[in-house]
Amino acid sequence: MPADDMGDPKNITEKTFQEAAKASGQSVEEAKKNALKILKRQIGDKE
Repeated sequence: MPADDMGDPKNITEKTFQEAAKASGQSVEEAKKNALKILKRQIGDKE
């Protein structure tokens, strides 16, 4: 549920990625891929 902020607008939603993409001049997909890359690095996934 990409729009469900679970009752707190500070949670990450599709809108978060849209805003990040716009701010960095990327597509939403690129913003998501970059976030995933960072998260994998932080949790130790070496895909």
